[in-house]
Amino acid sequence: MTATSTDSGGIKQFIESKILLGQPLTTELVAILLVYFVQGILGLARLAVSFFLKDDLGLTPAEVAALTGLATLPWTVKPLFGFLSDGLPLFGYRRRPYLILSGILGAAAWLALATVVNTGWAATAVILLSSLSVAISDVIVDSLVVERAREESQGDAGTLQSLSWGASAIGGLITAYLGGLLLEHTSTRLVFGVTATFPLIVSVVAWLIAEEPTAAGPSLKAVTHQISQLKQAVSQKVVWMPALFLFLWQATPTADSAFFFFTTNELHFEPEFLGRVRLVTSIAALIGIWIFQRFLKTVPFRTIFAWSTVLATVFGMSTLLLVTHANRTLGIDDHWFSLGDSSPAKLTIDISSANSVASTPGGQMRADRTSTGIKAISPITVKMALSPRLNQWSSMPSVRLAW
Repeated sequence: MTATSTDSGGIKQFIESKILLGQPLTTELVAILLVYFVQGILGLARLAVSFFLKDDLGLTPAEVAALTGLATLPWTVKPLFGFLSDGLPLFGYRRRPYLILSGILGAAAWLALATVVNTGWAATAVILLSSLSVAISDVIVDSLVVERAREESQGDAGTLQSLSWGASAIGGLITAYLGGLLLEHTSTRLVFGVTATFPLIVSVVAWLIAEEPTAAGPSLKAVTHQISQLKQAVSQKVVWMPALFLFLWQATPTADSAFFFFTTNELHFEPEFLGRVRLVTSIAALIGIWIFQRFLKTVPFRTIFAWSTVLATVFGMSTLLLVTHANRTLGIDDHWFSLGDSSPAKLTIDISSANSVASTPGGQMRADRTSTGIKAISPITVKMALSPRLNQWSSMPSVRLAW
């Protein structure tokens, strides 16, 4: 019995020190990481959605760009979900019910795509619903990360966020290639049906959240107070200056939809190969997070951010070689070039993202920078502003271009 207890303690200590980077192993931490993991494995349907809109519904690149742009709306109003969870408890809880609801909404959306969606407008509605589902769950777990991050030391700042993004990247890694492989042998609707089971994991792990019931009901006064605190938080120069910079950086039209049509119609890339490309980018994301956590945590924020911006720009422009077929002149096959082109920019962006959370006052989400009375709002707004991961703004100009 003693030996068993010793072995269990040793395993737990190993997990905490080697896998969780020093974070204590608790059921709530498991729940948080599983929610981020689900966000990653939802990528199983990413290629399926693109092929469904292009081939099954016959939408044009402009229409696909408009649809995907509208699907980002829940992310642009993400602080509102923070207001709801903080000011409108459900059944006496501020976190669990919203996670359960988000899982149910997500499952319903993917199930609808698998069965009854046959028009562009219907696809827009359910994709918007699935995006809403992820945004709600994300704002809830982000608020939990904020609360736990307040207890971190300065040297450990960003560790939990790195774990969270790592869980998401692992989920994406698992399903990246599988999504393309499935499309080679099954229909898009079957992939949607499988994906519909993933959000239910969020609903289940919601019960692992350590949350005390609150006796407070909906309060307009509390919401008004939170709005005032949010205004105070975002009016700080340390917050709005980086937010403005990243807004201008991201508020440019994206060519994602047009590029997908280019790779499938002109370059004739198959779903299986596109899955391989996603696999490479997922590996690059994990490497980027590991590099930051291992080597760059003590490097000044400005240094990493400046170099990340320059390198990401250079790597991003390399796509022009593929579009103009200049890579063929250089003797590089389209497939090999696409595999090599996809990873450096992703690796650089994930280093920059992890650095922005760990190194900036807003990104650290520390108690001395953010009022404890506004748990799920101002820290999330700050994180949205400082994190290129979400790209909340970047797809919206695509809507304007499409119309």
